[in-house]
Amino acid sequence: MNRLLHRSRSGAPLLPAVLALLVACAQAPGPIRIGLAGPFSDSVGAPMRRAAMLAVEQINLTGGIRGRPVELVMRDDYGDPDSAVSVATELDAAGVVAVIGDVYSGTTLASAPVYNAARLLQISPSSSAPLVTDAGDFTFRTCPSDLQQGEALARFVAERLGLTRGTILYLNDEYGRGIRSTFSREFSRRGGRIDETDPYLGDTPAVGPYLERLARRNTSEFVFLGGNRSEAEEALRVARARGIKVPFLGGYALEGLEKAGPLAEGTYISNAYLPSFDTPINREFVRAYARKYPGSTAPNQPAAATYDILFMLKATMNRVGTDRGKLRDAVAEIGRGSPPFEGATGEIAFDEHGDVPRQRVIIGRIEGGRVRAVEGL
Repeated sequence: MNRLLHRSRSGAPLLPAVLALLVACAQAPGPIRIGLAGPFSDSVGAPMRRAAMLAVEQINLTGGIRGRPVELVMRDDYGDPDSAVSVATELDAAGVVAVIGDVYSGTTLASAPVYNAARLLQISPSSSAPLVTDAGDFTFRTCPSDLQQGEALARFVAERLGLTRGTILYLNDEYGRGIRSTFSREFSRRGGRIDETDPYLGDTPAVGPYLERLARRNTSEFVFLGGNRSEAEEALRVARARGIKVPFLGGYALEGLEKAGPLAEGTYISNAYLPSFDTPINREFVRAYARKYPGSTAPNQPAAATYDILFMLKATMNRVGTDRGKLRDAVAEIGRGSPPFEGATGEIAFDEHGDVPRQRVIIGRIEGGRVRAVEGL
């Protein structure tokens, strides 16, 4: 005999009550899944992962979103465009409602077609290449573009430092070409002169011949490096060995260069975030991060922006729910049809392209193994 046909002691059938319980369990909403894509195995991406876990922990401790817990679905893209495409496909199949990522411009541009075809919201915390602007209606970013960072650096060199001639070395990829062209255009517009513009490839580029020419010519007052930290360290080693003492400067991809010690002293770096931002939201974020991850380095820009994006998504989903299309449209209205979002990185307000043109750019100088803000706060 089927147990569901048994009667209670009062004689009433148990079947309707059991069925109602089963239906309720089947309809109970599960967690809201949010994707996280980035190079968690490197020093730039690891803080992003930590900040995301901190934000989700805080969100879930306060009731989640509409009473549902948030679940992070994390995938390491290793900073590789091919891996980023695979990760995007996996996250779409995993049923996430939005994705935070990728970190680098190349991986974001590679994965964007997958997210846009799936109509899945993608918000990069740190991809700055100009081409990200046109990556698709479902692709957003919360950092200043290279147009903003290159222009800010050129303005700083011309106005604050009063320098009129320089040399450009740049990594021949989307990021390097983007920030190089915007810096060069703005510096030239301000009457500056670029003595030479040279591309390179690889983590330890062969920049010796370029720097030999710079030393012989002896007219450049600075070197602009449109590339990453490892390449900057190599270029600085070569330059200092040849007695070249002019200042180096570059964008946010030089993050962590201060750890190179005396070699990096005096280098100027642009960024959109410093953990020393003296705002209530950022002070609390930095304190919470330090409590959860004692002994770790302070959060970087991708970490702070990822933290902001999760709370921005929480606020948006509390208003409109988790439908992918409605969520995308509501995010697109932040700073236009709805108020800007205030976070640890400052004000997030999107334009019609999914960019944040009002985000500040800070210029920092490496002094004593730390980056000290000298302009933009």
